[in-house]
This record gives sequence, C-alpha cells and structure tokens, in this order.
Amino acid sequence: MMRSKKLVLAACAAFALAALGVAAGSAAPAPQKAAAPEGPEWKMNATVIEACSCTMFCQCYFNTKPSAHHEHGGESKHFCKANNAYKINTGNYGTTKLDGAKFWVTADLGGDFSKSQMDWAILTFDKATTKEQREGIVAIVSRLFPVTWKSLATAEGDIIWNHDEQGEAHALLDGGKTAEVHLKAPSQAMNTSEPVVVKNLKYWGASANDGFVLMPNLVEAYRVGDKKFEFKGTNGFMVTFDIDSKTAPPAAKAQPSSF
Repeated sequence: MMRSKKLVLAACAAFALAALGVAAGSAAPAPQKAAAPEGPEWKMNATVIEACSCTMFCQCYFNTKPSAHHEHGGESKHFCKANNAYKINTGNYGTTKLDGAKFWVTADLGGDFSKSQMDWAILTFDKATTKEQREGIVAIVSRLFPVTWKSLATAEGDIIWNHDEQGEAHALLDGGKTAEVHLKAPSQAMNTSEPVVVKNLKYWGASANDGFVLMPNLVEAYRVGDKKFEFKGTNGFMVTFDIDSKTAPPAAKAQPSSF
C-alpha cells in the first residue's frame, strides 16, 4: 500500500518526538516516570531480530561509547550501526489490532552517548501495514526509543521475518536489496539444545523482556542510499519484550528535523 505525502510527513513528525536519553542499555534511557496518557491507549508484545556493528555482546548496553572500529590509515572510530527487524506478536493501538504487523529500524547510535544524542534512524513500515497500524507503530516507537536523533526518516518496504526455532533467524527488507539481518546461535553453548540467554537486562523503553538470546550475525547490512554499511560476525540477538502506554517512558519534546 502506498502512503500519501501527508501520511509520510505526519509519521516523520511523530517519530521525531523520539526523546532525550542516553542509548541502548546505557543505550537504554535512564529510568523516567511514565508519560501521562495522550491519544489512544496501546500495548505491544513483539520480538526483534537485531544486529549491530559492535562486537558480541554490544557494549552499548553497559557503556557510553560503542565499539571502536579501525578504518583505513589506522584511525579508530566509534559507532553502532544497527538493523532491528520487529514482528508484533500481539498488540493494539486503541481499537486497531497490531497482531502480526512488522516494522524495521535502521540506525547509527553515534560515537558518544554521554552527549544525549544519537546520530540517525530510519523507521520502515512493512507494505502490508495499514495507515492506522502505522500511526500506532509511530506512537510506540517514539516511546520505545526515548532518545534524540540528529536525523530521522520513514520509509516503507517488503519485510520478510523468519525464526526457525533451530538457532537461526533471518530478516530481509525488500528481499535483501535494502537491508538484511541473518543470525545464528553460537556453538559455544554448554548445552547446544538451549539458547545462550542474558537475563535481567533492560531493553530500551520496554517494561519487561524474556532475555536476550545471543546469536552472532552472519551478516547485517543496509544497502541503499548514502548510509550503506555491512558487517559480518558482529553482535546479534533476539529478544521478546512488552511495552505499553501506561508504563513506557515519555517521548521527547518536539525537536528540529530535516524533513
């Protein structure tokens, strides 16, 4: 389904409310009071196939800087470039059902979370989502990621999302032409019939999660535009989490954007 220009601008403006904070676990924002109800009540249980450029396990959850990457000439640069493919298991935004809807967040958290600002993010809606579902996803994402972004944008594409329950997860955006995340369970588990799981670690603005199932990536890539990147063998995990309008941290106040 093609969006109207009006919907694109509305979605961008709403997503640009993605609030002030520090990053994922350090990158996860500091605890804040839940926002006062505004708009429809909503809740979401979702699973993400997530990967980034950091080494395992992404240090952004414990530090104020991501992993250092050595570039040509020996210069070291800090960044966390990520692809997060989400599938909503159950959820609603007011009377709009969100069950089965998919969306994708591509982002670079930047090099220093202590400055309370991330670099850029692109929120991509699955083409199968309705206008009402997209409005709900925008509202939820602005509370899931309560951080300030230097640059924000929205897009739409075909999202394929698969987890085979045998230790592999694979998500494709536009058949992999736009983006791809492919994860595989590590062979170092003591009991290979069970996943390697990190418990009791906060996932952004979510109120609860079932644990981070560690799965290094075979590839994580964003392949279009001037923000292209590709990494292999770096951080990856899956996590199923809950978030709702009553307990989620507040979104940011309106901020300047380049839309």
